Amino acid sequence: MIVLVGFMGAGKSTVGRLLAAKLGLPFTDSDQVIEERAGQPIRRIFADAGEPAFRELEHSVIADLLAGPDAVLALGGGAPGHPATRALLAAVPVVYLRVGYAEALARVGGDEGRPMLARPGVQALHAERQAVYASVATLTVDTDGRLPDEIALDLLAALGG
Repeated sequence: MIVLVGFMGAGKSTVGRLLAAKLGLPFTDSDQVIEERAGQPIRRIFADAGEPAFRELEHSVIADLLAGPDAVLALGGGAPGHPATRALLAAVPVVYLRVGYAEALARVGGDEGRPMLARPGVQALHAERQAVYASVATLTVDTDGRLPDEIALDLLAALGG
């Protein structure tokens, strides 16, 4: 199991798919699994149930995925902020794809499927989450100005694949 964490726009899904293909593993995006299980998009869960309820559902899904077969798993940007999820991550390799705030917004700005973009203080949230990502990471890779293929190859080499 290899887990990818980072802020929205870091490249978790794009790089994760490439890395999974190179390793011969399935790729899983926890946000997609959450939407499948809930039968509705994440923005609807946020709107109807609120962020705390979403985070509990997210933790449950991640716990199930980590207990399942090996995969490359991309987590939603806020997932490592949940204490119980952080505890689970201590047992697996975690790659932190670090992206600068300006680059993250350039990559995802205007995506209505990202409820966190609608919150005030997104830049402060980005800054706050950097320490959380760093605290769970076993490997950190900068993604600003880099192509996903290049990042995936660097990860493959660093992970000994």
